Amino acid sequence: MIHVLAVITAKPGQRDRILEAFRANVDAVRAEAGCLAYEAVVDVADPAPGFARFGPDAFVVVEKWASLEALQAHAVAPHMKAHAAKVRDFTASRAIHVLEPA
Repeated sequence: MIHVLAVITAKPGQRDRILEAFRANVDAVRAEAGCLAYEAVVDVADPAPGFARFGPDAFVVVEKWASLEALQAHAVAPHMKAHAAKVRDFTASRAIHVLEPA
């Protein structure tokens, strides 16, 4: 199993626009072969003192894939290319962390 943490940082004030596009694309991603989980998460409203935060312009996509091959196919899927083009102007940065069980 492959785990992915995709940290997406929007340009200031644009996170909701990217999340709207994410929600419009999520069913297509979850229908892909090998997709086990695909969800966007944001910081909790009132974390305990000392907890790290991503901030108001960022969110994390938590993903699980059956294999690295399934993840690689996801990365080049037509709906993902269309999604990337749709959010490009609102995105400041993204860091994709691909992980495996220890």
